[in-house]
Amino acid sequence: MKFAVGGTQLSFETLENAQFIIPAGRYRVSLTWSPKFKKLLPLIEDVPNREGIRIHAGTIPEHSTGCVLTTPGAMSCLRVLFNRVEKLNAMKDENEPDEVVFVEIKDYGQQKDQ
Repeated sequence: MKFAVGGTQLSFETLENAQFIIPAGRYRVSLTWSPKFKKLLPLIEDVPNREGIRIHAGTIPEHSTGCVLTTPGAMSCLRVLFNRVEKLNAMKDENEPDEVVFVEIKDYGQQKDQ
């Protein structure tokens, strides 16, 4: 998966349960409260016919019911990216559009899988 905001891009490998693969595309990612994990986690928005897709640390895709799993190190990088977005948006004029984070998901055949 490749995450982008402004000119900054991050790429890292992720794991997904093959039954719940996200269709290829570009999706907005927000940082919201997860009642299940009781902390702020990235949420992939506007995936067709899906909702509540979180990105969190994990190693066994079969244990996931639709979330995207990655390493704790990648989660730290995502937190830094969201902190940067928050700071950039705080410095902007109220008339300027906010920076947002997007994730680009390649076709399943191109993704690294289990």
